[in-house]
Amino acid sequence: MVGTKSQPTRLRKLTMKRKELLDQAHKLADRFCITDGKKFRLKDIDPGDTAWLKEEHKPQAEEALQEGIAALTGLQEMLYAQDRWSVLLIFQAMDAAGKDGAIKHVMSGVNPQGCQVFSFKAPTSEELDHDYLWRCMRCLPERGRIGIFNRSYYEETLVVRVHPEYLANQKLPPQVITKHIWKDRFEDISNFEKYLTRNGVIVRKFFLHVSKKEQLKRFLSRLDEPEKNWKFSSADATERELWGDYMDAYEDTIRNTATKDSPWYVVPADNKWFTRTVVAAAVIDALSSLDLHFPKVDAAKRKELAEVRDTLLGTK
Repeated sequence: MVGTKSQPTRLRKLTMKRKELLDQAHKLADRFCITDGKKFRLKDIDPGDTAWLKEEHKPQAEEALQEGIAALTGLQEMLYAQDRWSVLLIFQAMDAAGKDGAIKHVMSGVNPQGCQVFSFKAPTSEELDHDYLWRCMRCLPERGRIGIFNRSYYEETLVVRVHPEYLANQKLPPQVITKHIWKDRFEDISNFEKYLTRNGVIVRKFFLHVSKKEQLKRFLSRLDEPEKNWKFSSADATERELWGDYMDAYEDTIRNTATKDSPWYVVPADNKWFTRTVVAAAVIDALSSLDLHFPKVDAAKRKELAEVRDTLLGTK
């Protein structure tokens, strides 16, 4: 009798713990979620913010992250089995903001079969012979899978905007390069993401907001520690000189492309443990908002499975 009573009790406790985790994930993710960019100002987001968590809470936050990863694993299994939705996670940031680390830690528990990661560097000659969305469209996640873009088509309203000379390399007809080109691109991107949403692709975008001071600290670490030398490029220092231009470009991009269906998460990135916690919370919140469940089989399929079971056991 004890075992009979304790099993439902354990299930109730697990259910309550999972609900509490999902509630906390929604609360944390919502704090940094931008669904309407009209009033957004980047200066309102502190890169060192850790919400209601303090440095002394770091061990608990890391423990919560592991619980979140476990929950994410279960959600991803249902996403894959159901084969109806797909999820696109886009990461943008200045150099050394921690994109790679966030992706690595948050997605550590996900089945590799259900996850695809693509990093977009400077476009190749083949890619420059197509429209700027082309190379990203080729990498969109299949149904049932999570796709991760480490940089994306948003480079076109960020890097290309800061470096107008890159626009000249795109071989565009002169008449389409007008003073409204960035407004046009914001409109194209928003329409593209609306199209994805209408076709069952859940889009979530992350800007890891690191401070200029913290970036310098991480750059110096890459220079001073031999095992990190490979991470540093002289181009990183050059881009740092254009910090103000990049912040303006990020703010304008987020203001013009944040929507309810494909929001931006402006995540404070000066504390890596907190950044990863927020990203995990946002991904969990996105997946838990879907009607995810393992597919149910019909009566005919159940009968077939019962017959197979009998055959395997030698009872038929």
